[in-house]
Amino acid sequence: MANNSNKIGVVGTGVIGNGWIARFLAKGYNVVAFDPAEGAEGNTRRLMERIWPTLEDMGVAQEASMDKLKFVNTIKETVEDAAYVQENVPERENLKKEVLQEIDEHLKPEGIIGSSTSGITATTLQEGLRNPERLIVAHPFNPVYILPLVEVVGGEKTKKTVIEQAKALFTEVDMKPLVIHQEIEGHVADRLMEALWREALHIVNDGVATTDEVDRAITYGAGLRWALMGPFMTFHMAGGDAGMRHMLDQFGPALKLPWTKLVAPELTEDLKERVIEGCESSGQGKTVAELEEKRNEFLVKQLELVSDYWPLFNKTE
Repeated sequence: MANNSNKIGVVGTGVIGNGWIARFLAKGYNVVAFDPAEGAEGNTRRLMERIWPTLEDMGVAQEASMDKLKFVNTIKETVEDAAYVQENVPERENLKKEVLQEIDEHLKPEGIIGSSTSGITATTLQEGLRNPERLIVAHPFNPVYILPLVEVVGGEKTKKTVIEQAKALFTEVDMKPLVIHQEIEGHVADRLMEALWREALHIVNDGVATTDEVDRAITYGAGLRWALMGPFMTFHMAGGDAGMRHMLDQFGPALKLPWTKLVAPELTEDLKERVIEGCESSGQGKTVAELEEKRNEFLVKQLELVSDYWPLFNKTE
């Protein structure tokens, strides 16, 4: 699919939008981008320069080039003749609908529209579109140019063929599309992360542990296991030879104990400052760009390990 005439449109070039740009460029696509924010193009091009060595380490297409990125001044120019358009504007429903309607107006009939929304359903975003059947949620994870997961969710009016075409496109750019067949706010991965995030805030707020201690609890414990197997397979192994069957019999009753708090704590100024100061202290004076470089180096190595050691990782569904 990727060739010199193929065009991907990207609307919104913040952290996620730029991640999509990098992934598509690395796989040899032509990318046309639009963002009305001042300095957007410069920010994107500087990022591409900075992360291109990482992309090359991961493996870029023979025809891949940063020169295949073009910024334009309107949404119409961005989406005309595009095979696929990824929308990444801020998470405000009215704004997203307005932008998606303009994309829909100018995109060719066979083009597909994906939204990076982390919480709004595809059915909601389809409201007001002339061609709602070609809209999907395509929710990736930061950094998009390294992490392969993309949650693909259709709305009530999305055609099944659109889902299949999107899966094929994402697979071609070395992503792992996870098709979610039932819409729910927050999709799947964000809901899981949000539950852990709420509990982490409670632990800090109640003085049980600091932000650094919470991070270490995950980094040196559950996080290492989850990187390879996820929560269900991790608990399956906790059951010994009988696996999940024994684990549920043995530890299932403990699920009724009030260990966790499902409702988030009030985000007071005191809690905010404790979280902010804790993160800045853990960063040891390094800039976010410096931390990103270390993170990216680690993720590339980790991704190689996961691919080598866990065959289920290669499944797309």
